[in-house]
Amino acid sequence: MKPTPPPRPADPRPLSETEEETGTDTLTQTAAPFKVVLFNDEEHTYDYVVEMLTQVCKLSKQNAFRCAVEVDLTGRTIVYYGSRKNCDSTCSRIMAYGPDHRLPQSMGSMNAEVQGH
Repeated sequence: MKPTPPPRPADPRPLSETEEETGTDTLTQTAAPFKVVLFNDEEHTYDYVVEMLTQVCKLSKQNAFRCAVEVDLTGRTIVYYGSRKNCDSTCSRIMAYGPDHRLPQSMGSMNAEVQGH
């Protein structure tokens, strides 16, 4: 992602795979058989990722920022757990979100996929 990441938050721990961020915050992994994985690229800013995740996945800004840091550092982050139908819908909304207007080279949405446990 571009530009250079902003200073790390006070609690920079990435989300573990036993946590999932939803509109009501955490959901244990064992309660849901599928997950949506977001992949890093160089065509989207931290601001884009935070904006997209707060709107599409209903994450808090803090948790969306944690996901942005994790995807930038590791290349991927889990942004949603749920049923296959809900994960497919969430993944489709991520991939239809559109380009990052902050970067001229951004030509489309970020890439994500649904994975089973």
